[in-house]
Amino acid sequence: MLEAGFWGLVAGSALVVGALVGYLVRVAAGVVAGVMAFGSGVLISAVSFELIGEAHEQGGIVPTALGALAGATVYTGANILLAKRGAQHRKRSGGQTSEEQQAGSGTAIALGALLDGIPESIVIGTSLAGGGGVSAVTVAAVFISNVPEGLSSAAGMRSAGRSRRYVFGLWAGIAVISALSSVFGYAVAGVLPAGVLAAITALAGGAILCMVADTMIPEAFAKARLWIGLITVVGFLTAFALSHA
Repeated sequence: MLEAGFWGLVAGSALVVGALVGYLVRVAAGVVAGVMAFGSGVLISAVSFELIGEAHEQGGIVPTALGALAGATVYTGANILLAKRGAQHRKRSGGQTSEEQQAGSGTAIALGALLDGIPESIVIGTSLAGGGGVSAVTVAAVFISNVPEGLSSAAGMRSAGRSRRYVFGLWAGIAVISALSSVFGYAVAGVLPAGVLAAITALAGGAILCMVADTMIPEAFAKARLWIGLITVVGFLTAFALSHA
């Protein structure tokens, strides 16, 4: 459990690193978009080979498909509700909704960040349940994707007039919750049958894939549309190579 929490905290700490850079340093939009595209490719690869592929091996196609669809449905529904409350641009480095524009948008952004991060962290915990080591590819994928997420979102929060205390308190809190989510994933995975564990793994994979398609790729495409495809493929191949190293 401690190991699961440690790796969840490591992956979540990338949000704080990205937020520090995004809030304190003005990073070129094209650089942010490039890192976001790379992180998208890494996550797509991790979902394909580490999550959906593993779920299929554990429980077969039915629990895998049902789990992935459930994860996508839950994520989409929650994302729609949060978007209506001002969190639709939470990963963008510009154009976030301020409290003056819509009261409660800060809370919605915080909940949206949790919505994005919890499935990733749970998967880190479940990867330890089989008695082996943590999935290095999954941790790397989450870490790499969290840096541009924290960077871009913190820059947007600064532009929307949110304080340092709010920004860094938010991302530090989410890093801690990421650690707790990994512990939860480990604890639950240790007592569940293979079919149920496969469905949970696929559920997280479906939610992550939805998050990439809904938030990360659009943000990257808006700022670096001529290069987005190539950079995403490089990220995908990097994670694929790590998973087969």
